Amino acid sequence: MRELDEKEIRDSFINCSKGEAGRIKLPAGFADGAVPWDDIDFLGWTDPGAPQRALLVVPGEEKPAGIVLRRPEAVKVSAMRSSMCRICLTDHASSGVGLFVAPLAGPAGRRGNTVGEYICSDLACSLYLRGKRQPKMRLVRREETLTLQERIDRAMTNLAAFTDRVAAG
Repeated sequence: MRELDEKEIRDSFINCSKGEAGRIKLPAGFADGAVPWDDIDFLGWTDPGAPQRALLVVPGEEKPAGIVLRRPEAVKVSAMRSSMCRICLTDHASSGVGLFVAPLAGPAGRRGNTVGEYICSDLACSLYLRGKRQPKMRLVRREETLTLQERIDRAMTNLAAFTDRVAAG
């Protein structure tokens, strides 16, 4: 992903007001240049000022699209159950995937309509795809025959479909 500045990130949000976008706290390390831009395909983080709020900024053809999400509450679950992220298709112990819910853009979102998707709880899909992070408590990793670029393309297609559902309102 190309490096974005603060204004580009704040201007990208499609499902919140400009005032709300202005109050969002940027990812830890953003000001220090600690965001690993070369290793990520989209920017995802939890708002340090509001732990139930997560944010995604997805590159687009013309400009990035930012989405405000509600994080699921942490639940203690069995390590025997597993779940799969619907973006990167990484298998996790069930606590490693959560149902993130986004208000729809426009009037539908202001009426309270939402859409959800099961995503890696830490929003680190890009790092799982590249093998730079491993799912916790997964002893067997499913092997794929796709190249890294094909897996990234698939993940970005899945994320674009979710972003389109939010934007369609």
